[in-house]
Amino acid sequence: MSFLKKLINKHTLSLASNAIMPVLGMAILSLMGRFIETPAQFGDYIFFLIIFTLADTFRTGFLQTSLIKFYAGADKERAANIAGSAWYLGIIIALVFGVGNLLVYFFYLFFVGGNLDMFIILKWFSVIYIVALPTAIATWILQAEERFDKLFLLQLINQGGFFIFILLLIFLHRTNFQNAIYCYCLNNLISSIVTISVGWAKFKTIGSKSWASVKQLAHFGKFSVGTSISSYLLRSSDTFIIKMMFPSALLPVYYIPQRLMEIFEIPLRAFIATALPVMSAAVNRDDKKYVSYIMKKYAGMLTMALIPVAVASFLLADIIIGILFGGDYKHSDAGNIFRIFMCFVMLLPIDRFFGITLDIIGKPQLNMIKVFIMLSVNVAADFAGIFIFHSLYGVAIASIFTFFSGAIFGYWALKKHLNFSVKDIFYLGYLELIELIGMLFQKIRKKEVEQN
Repeated sequence: MSFLKKLINKHTLSLASNAIMPVLGMAILSLMGRFIETPAQFGDYIFFLIIFTLADTFRTGFLQTSLIKFYAGADKERAANIAGSAWYLGIIIALVFGVGNLLVYFFYLFFVGGNLDMFIILKWFSVIYIVALPTAIATWILQAEERFDKLFLLQLINQGGFFIFILLLIFLHRTNFQNAIYCYCLNNLISSIVTISVGWAKFKTIGSKSWASVKQLAHFGKFSVGTSISSYLLRSSDTFIIKMMFPSALLPVYYIPQRLMEIFEIPLRAFIATALPVMSAAVNRDDKKYVSYIMKKYAGMLTMALIPVAVASFLLADIIIGILFGGDYKHSDAGNIFRIFMCFVMLLPIDRFFGITLDIIGKPQLNMIKVFIMLSVNVAADFAGIFIFHSLYGVAIASIFTFFSGAIFGYWALKKHLNFSVKDIFYLGYLELIELIGMLFQKIRKKEVEQN
């Protein structure tokens, strides 16, 4: 029992809570692809996810980092003030999107028409966006409070609930686009009711808002939202360009390796979720040395840990794709595209932590510039790669230049404010990882001795 208590800590809980979303998300997508009534409905479902994710990315980018930055380490009164101000901004954003969605709905109704599934998307988009707000705010607050046990439960309720709904539709032979949207809405409503009822969303703090804090969050958020939207477009630009330049049948060949990259996002999100509150508290104490230490520690540890995983994934790419997505894609170009991605996956932690650290130290505009540079390089390199290779490989190879450009600019920008080097990141990460593995083996041996 004592071993389990030591094993279950904020790091493992953060990892678990961040693993639920992509793992269950991929499982849900796989079920939808296999059991939905028609391929066209599956395409409409993916389109809905893309549109909703874009809107949710705007909300998250505008509020998440700023809420955590000013909430973490604050006293009770200040924390309530920040939470209430975030609620106020969240409601304003939801209403603005609702009005915009209504205008688009009527425009489509009177001037376009013809696609029933598009009507369903436009009809339910605002409702889902509004009912998902409490869950989103609860997620950010729990992250700022480092309550990863509660965050894990919230993610389990939210994503796990939708997974159960999809299984129910399959069992009842009612797996169509319209029912999937109904379940998506109902699931978000249930999650939000739970977060408000148990107090995780801190809805009552809206009475503690202040215009000064609203302006403070909005001022910080206007930079981070540009970064978030640009990051989303950075991930999606390859898809848009492939759609423009290649037959639609090739989209899944590139989309599958992209989805598999989410495997590496799981530990990355967990480390970021753990490091963000600690770094924010250090910034509030004006302790730049500790901010630099946390950045080097987490970025370095994750980079070192990803190397053997990337090598194994490189060797087993075709097998992994065949198991998850079926034999049709096992021996396609998807395997080689995934191998190309493995050549730069070790850059992900460094690039991401450079960006997060720029946000935390109050330089979100530099992080936004970094993402804009990466987006520009990616688009230009995509077209250049297609011109040279005349295949999807050119798009995949372009990603290597994209992430190198981001890491180089991020390092240059951070060096002006923090004292560190790339060598420090690898060295400290190696030492911390070896120490962590040693401690884990020591605990296991101690447990075995106690049992004997």
